[in-house]
Amino acid sequence: MAEENEGAAATQPGAAPSMNLVGQYVRDLSFENPGAPASIMAGGGNPAFNVSISVGVKKQADDLYAVELNLKAKANREDQLLFNVELVYGGVFRLKNIPEAQLSGLLMVECPRLIFPFARQVLANVTQQGGFPPLMMEPVDFMAIYRQNLAALAAKQQTEGGAPATDLPN
Repeated sequence: MAEENEGAAATQPGAAPSMNLVGQYVRDLSFENPGAPASIMAGGGNPAFNVSISVGVKKQADDLYAVELNLKAKANREDQLLFNVELVYGGVFRLKNIPEAQLSGLLMVECPRLIFPFARQVLANVTQQGGFPPLMMEPVDFMAIYRQNLAALAAKQQTEGGAPATDLPN
């Protein structure tokens, strides 16, 4: 049975689902080190970190999508801001023959999962170049973020009495 499906896909070029990473980019990068150079010379306790991440998707063409990670990280020691970094890191993906029901999950979970290690490296490099130890973000469960966003969207639609929630990106 599997051989029959493989044969059908081989005889119809382009019929098999595919996902390709066309390219990656930094759209926006901001690093603030307001207390420099004093902030890197002063000792003290471990800083407190506040890190957030969000995912955005924008269709570029019929089968091309830009998937962007918006990463923000702040480090504070007591009441002093040590650094503030914001990064918008993206990837352009070509998705062909993906069933509509799977498209949203692929764009909001699998695509971010593929580009996250590169965005993480950019954050680590920029904080290190700013005079601090490299900021190494923990792995991110993009499926959990996706499910939370779907639940929040469904709850919002229910309270507003609007149309049913959709999980397809713009």
